[in-house]
Amino acid sequence: MPSELFGAVSQPAPQARTRSRTVVTISVAAHAAVLTGVLFFSVSSDGLLPAPRQVLAYALPEFMRVDIELPVEPRPAPTPASSPGHTDAARPTLEPDENVAPVVAPPIISAETGAETAPPRPNRSGLDRVESGTALEDGLRVGRIERPAAPPVVQTPVRLHSGIRSPVKVVHVDPAYPPMAQRARVEGVVILEAVIGTSGRVESVEVLRSIPLLDQSAVSAVRQWQYRPAMLNDEAVPVIVTVTVHFKL
Repeated sequence: MPSELFGAVSQPAPQARTRSRTVVTISVAAHAAVLTGVLFFSVSSDGLLPAPRQVLAYALPEFMRVDIELPVEPRPAPTPASSPGHTDAARPTLEPDENVAPVVAPPIISAETGAETAPPRPNRSGLDRVESGTALEDGLRVGRIERPAAPPVVQTPVRLHSGIRSPVKVVHVDPAYPPMAQRARVEGVVILEAVIGTSGRVESVEVLRSIPLLDQSAVSAVRQWQYRPAMLNDEAVPVIVTVTVHFKL
């Protein structure tokens, strides 16, 4: 059934194929002839093509023309060849040029004497004589410089520990009971911190536990105490100790 309906389209007749090929050939030949004629007419025609650009030349007027003369350096005259009979006296004297190194020594420089290359002479100044010991023979006195004494070593007080032998009290002074504290019936223990020097004397006292009416009396009494100094490796050392002073009515 489909072949009966569309047979003429899918399978054209031989005459139709020959006719279509002829039409295509004629169409191609006609287009080629038209293009060839257009190109030939464009090339052979003078008015249709654009004219090429030309370089414009500008002419300056006469009053604007200026001739510039370039400086011409003079060439040096050739030096004549020396002949056997020609001497240096006949040569022209050239002026010295400050930019050229001289080749002849100036007359103010004297000739070498040979002492320039001699070894230097030994120095015989007074300092050499002092170092060699001959200054005393010349009457100079050289004193001996003494080394300055070392400054005294200041020892810092340390607290008692197991390696230090404790100081021993040798002088004891009882504190005076202040009359005002007696009338006020004030009593108790004042705790002080004292520094005992290498001489065994109490150098400073500081209050750790205070009773205002009794502090001054306790400090005055402790300052009068004396000790055998503390010893470390058989040497006296300053130490810090804690002292208690009792006040009782």
